[in-house]
Amino acid sequence: MSRIVFSSLRKDSGKTSLIVGLCKASGKNFGYMKPLGDRLMYRKKRLWDYDAALMVGIFGLSEDAGEITIGFEPSRLGYMYDRESIEQRIRSMAEDMEASRDVLAVEAGRDIRFGSKIHMDAISLAKCLDAKMVMIIHGDENTILDDISFLKRYIDLTGVKFGGVIINQIPNLDDFTETRMPEIKEMGVPVLGCVPYVENMNLINIRFLAEKLMAKVIAGEKNINGNVKNVLVGAMNAEEAIKKLIFNKADKLIITSGDRTDMLLATLEHDTAAVLLTNNLMPPQRIISRFDEAGVPLLLTHQDTYQAATQVNELESLLTINDDSKIDLLEKLSKKHLDIETILDSLS
Repeated sequence: MSRIVFSSLRKDSGKTSLIVGLCKASGKNFGYMKPLGDRLMYRKKRLWDYDAALMVGIFGLSEDAGEITIGFEPSRLGYMYDRESIEQRIRSMAEDMEASRDVLAVEAGRDIRFGSKIHMDAISLAKCLDAKMVMIIHGDENTILDDISFLKRYIDLTGVKFGGVIINQIPNLDDFTETRMPEIKEMGVPVLGCVPYVENMNLINIRFLAEKLMAKVIAGEKNINGNVKNVLVGAMNAEEAIKKLIFNKADKLIITSGDRTDMLLATLEHDTAAVLLTNNLMPPQRIISRFDEAGVPLLLTHQDTYQAATQVNELESLLTINDDSKIDLLEKLSKKHLDIETILDSLS
């Protein structure tokens, strides 16, 4: 049994997505735990971690999301557990999940420091579980080099089975490999993979968008698992909108009011991924029927156009259970760009 703690120096490094890709590409039977949650979601009258719920959903784990996360608030957990009891709880969770599994993937919190006050940071988890630790590095070229240098020079990994780093979301992989990899090799930090940036991985899933905005799907539900690449606020008339370059781009989301029938009809002629109707204004039934026939999701929210546009702009593009195309892409990227055998080596 291999135990691997995945961590990062910065938040939003793509840890969860890389774990999904690795699990799919390896063909191994994985267990998963995220002891300290940092993405709260409320489901079935319970608080779950979003990433934990995602992994349960994608891989059909026998545990539910609540069983693979101890808690969320470090300050609250600090009152509930001392160091010995928290380590006992973590080891017990790991042992329960390892039955009939080849690998246990342990996802640390948002960055390497998160949870350190209560001994649930990445380094503490790796020591507690006697696990290999793999660091996910991402950012522009200078940030990547700075982070690897910082990791090498200043982070004390004494007593940790440090496996190496995975460099994620590299904009120009060929150029990076040629110009930057020699510098990284000189630092003596093992590189377990270099994964290129792929735009499709950062598109917003329509179902996810609807859930986050608490929007009702009133048409086109059969394509609710599509993705949004461009966003346009349809505040102008349809004739002016059509002249805009973004209106003629594919996979766009149009945000407009339900009484703008001219805009709604125009969107059906210009490769639209979805339309978000604001102010809780329902369009005429004939318009709804047209969207249903075309298979274009029509979403309805009580928010005004400004509020809806602001919330869409602030949405983090997270992987979802129904993102089949993204999950397949993660598997392919992992097979091509990760040293899977070395990552899974237990370093015993």
